[in-house]
Amino acid sequence: MDKHVPGPDDLLNRELSWLAYNERVLEEAEDPSVPLLERVKFLAIVSSNWDEFFMVRVAGIYRQIDAGVTQPGPDGLAPRQLLDAVAKRIHILASRQHRVLHQSIEPAMNAEGIAILKPGDLDPAQTEFLQAYFEHNLLPLISPLAVDTGHPFPRLGNRVLVLMAELEASAYAGKAPFPASSLSIIHVPTTLSTRFLRVPSARGTHAFVMLEDVVRMNLKHVFQGYEIRNCHALRVTRDSDLPVEESSGEDLMDTVEEFLRSRRRGAVVRLQYEAGLSPGLLKLLIDELELAPEDLYPTEGFAAFSDLMQLYAQLDLPHLKDLATPPRPVPQIEAVPSLFEAISRNDILLLHPYQSFDDSVVRFIREAANDPKVLAIKITLYRITESSPIAVALELAAERGKQVAAIIELRARFDEEGNIAWARRLEKAGAHVVYGMPRFKIHGKACLVIRQEATGMRRYCHLSTGNYNEKTSRLYCDLGLLTARPEFGEDLSNLFNLLTGYARLPECHRLLIAPQGLRQGIWNRIQRERDHARNGREARMILKMNALVDPAMIQGLYEASRDGVKVDLLVRGTCCLRPGVPGLSENIRAISIIDRFLEHACVYHFQNGGASETLLSSGDLMTRNLDNRVEIAFPLVDAALASQVVEMLEDQLHDTLKGRALGRDGSVIGRGLDTTWPPFRSQAHIYAKGRTASAALRRS
Repeated sequence: MDKHVPGPDDLLNRELSWLAYNERVLEEAEDPSVPLLERVKFLAIVSSNWDEFFMVRVAGIYRQIDAGVTQPGPDGLAPRQLLDAVAKRIHILASRQHRVLHQSIEPAMNAEGIAILKPGDLDPAQTEFLQAYFEHNLLPLISPLAVDTGHPFPRLGNRVLVLMAELEASAYAGKAPFPASSLSIIHVPTTLSTRFLRVPSARGTHAFVMLEDVVRMNLKHVFQGYEIRNCHALRVTRDSDLPVEESSGEDLMDTVEEFLRSRRRGAVVRLQYEAGLSPGLLKLLIDELELAPEDLYPTEGFAAFSDLMQLYAQLDLPHLKDLATPPRPVPQIEAVPSLFEAISRNDILLLHPYQSFDDSVVRFIREAANDPKVLAIKITLYRITESSPIAVALELAAERGKQVAAIIELRARFDEEGNIAWARRLEKAGAHVVYGMPRFKIHGKACLVIRQEATGMRRYCHLSTGNYNEKTSRLYCDLGLLTARPEFGEDLSNLFNLLTGYARLPECHRLLIAPQGLRQGIWNRIQRERDHARNGREARMILKMNALVDPAMIQGLYEASRDGVKVDLLVRGTCCLRPGVPGLSENIRAISIIDRFLEHACVYHFQNGGASETLLSSGDLMTRNLDNRVEIAFPLVDAALASQVVEMLEDQLHDTLKGRALGRDGSVIGRGLDTTWPPFRSQAHIYAKGRTASAALRRS
């Protein structure tokens, strides 16, 4: 394929584009039309996103600077310039985050009888309650760490709330046989308690006190013989990326486990601290943690907004949250006794979280584990929950003597430890477990079931844009396919042979597999649309993904735009393409949807001169997905299913409430692509439409 890539002026920076995405998430917290507690949730999501951004992306920039890299990236920014721009932007956004909490959300919560109390706000009964709670639950867990000539500065845990107390020994303490200390650090114990501790309050009200304030109120019990001069909360974020450099002679599990141990010692890339911390203590922290000015983030009475999710979970107040949208059953399989019989008749499209993951995907694997006709189950697992019903079913299948092959990606960022635990447990049950492949993360989502039937062996397939994870299936918008088409089964068999035994992958009938064929397959389809446009035929693409970063693919879209191809992009997160630039991308529109569910599916639709083609995929148009991961793209062969997905894409392109049209600099230029449309919210519409369709199918 053509390797020409855009110049720096034609590309947006990846990190700054991601920050623009998180700003769109922050806008949901700022929006008074969003239910109050959902605004609290969005504040937590913003903070959680920033945590990961610092641990991975900012840490990566620092590693480049430390290595002496000065060469600009594809967007023209050198690492030092990028770090300065990132720090400046996050400081501005962090100020907005504090402002919306203290000036908008907290007053609104108070009006609803929800209060986060400070020690001075407590009545005697609440104070007594907290003192008892501290003595019985927190005090035994507290380990104050002195800082003096005999005690080196302690290691501060990653994303752990810490209290730094300045002390003054009383006259009695100074005469004691033990040395006195003027500084101590306490890691706030959160193992037994939420950060927001509920306290007794009047009927119909909800009062909470933050755990660090409970500890602060009772420091006299910790530091007897001392006066507490002041005490401030702080929190560090550390480099936690996993740049595993495994060699063929190393065991991947050993390599990952060693890195997980070293991750806990990662360099500090951010310090959040309460405003009012003395200059002397701040200098001490800067020196001990080796911080630069851009790493400092003073907070306004509150740090670690991600913990607000705990507050959200404790408040069962439906009138302050989004309306409940329980997942619907999948009508094609709702009443059938055998899932395999239903799949053998027709392909089945799955829409999560609108349709039940448990009643479709979990059921598929459970039936396979229990069905005596099933001889083998092969599956890729990227993110697995601790109590995963899918992993439990695979364990049962292996114990019953079925051949189970589980490809578990140990390098799934921040899920490594859980994946290692399940790998060992499945191996113990008798499953064949593959940890991954050197150099390539296995990110594709697929399950293959081989069943002995009267007519011979038959292969049943599940392919998906999302993980085999029951928790994220309730929060992420993903698409899946259940099919018994022989060509899909043969392609998956060959893929699993590659993953488990490094067998050579022959040319696929239906699937596009990265790194072997996904890039070229998408590129060829872009060129096909260009050919249609150059020959006077109507040409259009609708491309939906989480991130659009790869320079070569962006160049292909620019060239398609110049040839007259209409390109509609649905990009939730990072978008390095500049839409709507005359002479470059004037035929490209881009929209980003931020709503109650995380848009996660990748869909690539090509009009193809009337013979349209729609592909679902686990991979975005990012270099890492196209070249450095095992990804799967699969077509919707059934025209009715493809039409259903394209209709969903059209709905999203017309979202005027949660869809943000992106401008050439990556900023939001408006809600929706067409301002003449009435108010329209695509996720609510898709859910309601699916409910109506399900009822109609059941009646028929």
